[in-house]
Amino acid sequence: MALFKGAGVALVTPMKENLEVDYDKLAELLEDQIKNQTDSIIITGTTGEASTLTEEEHLEVIRAAVSIVNKRIPVIAGTGSNCTRTAVDLSRRAQEAGADGLLVVTPYYNKATQKGLISHYTQIAGSVDLPVILYNVPGRTGCKIAVETAAALAREVENIVGMKDAVGDISYTLRLMEQTQGDFELYSGEDGQVIPLLACGGIGVISVLSNVAPKFMHDMVMNYLEGRQQEALSMQWKAIPMVDALFCEVNPIPVKAALNLMGWQVGSLRAPLSDMEPENVKRLAKAMQEFGISVTIPN
Repeated sequence: MALFKGAGVALVTPMKENLEVDYDKLAELLEDQIKNQTDSIIITGTTGEASTLTEEEHLEVIRAAVSIVNKRIPVIAGTGSNCTRTAVDLSRRAQEAGADGLLVVTPYYNKATQKGLISHYTQIAGSVDLPVILYNVPGRTGCKIAVETAAALAREVENIVGMKDAVGDISYTLRLMEQTQGDFELYSGEDGQVIPLLACGGIGVISVLSNVAPKFMHDMVMNYLEGRQQEALSMQWKAIPMVDALFCEVNPIPVKAALNLMGWQVGSLRAPLSDMEPENVKRLAKAMQEFGISVTIPN
């Protein structure tokens, strides 16, 4: 049984003015996501600024999300690292905290070989009883999981169940699904390519856009999965300008700006990320307004 089908939100981590994690605001965001039919919470991922959380903050954010969500929908914890030992430790502790699954990005910077990736993921998955979703995003990590590697992991490691695919290459996705005979939980990692990934056999998206439009993303995916393909495709077309604006600077800079434009007061970003350029804020606000999201447009 799949961890989830539909649209899971790659949730931001809200910050106070002093850049400490704002757990009260986190609770508000989680309740709003559940109210608006998000199908899963993905916590402490790229969008959640995991790379600039301390290890204890990382785990405390997972604990808080698990406690607040309280089994209403799955909570999937990002526990990847470029150090296998660290990823194993984070994964074990996320399981202890009550996470329902793990999202594990490829090692970054040190750029493992395919043999190294098999060892890395096998050790992580073997340290827990939770389902593990591989996160393949070579544009950010400089490390790509080959189709053959992913298929071998899916075949040989029972609790490696799927992939968040942010490769951006439909031929890669088709070869992956062919080699796994479709028995692999495929999630789009690109908000602008959700419907193409579903057409390849995918079952959902792990979405940045869901931070600001959770019900829209849920409805788009479910329309496709339930046979309303043309309606889903029309929604994908509508989302493209909004997606472009949300990625006009590196994620999660624009999505935090978008939430602040909506009045959520999720705070700023930890260095080395910086606040969005004023001209891009105006572009983002315009795209949000045209998409149908109420905002306060800056002067």
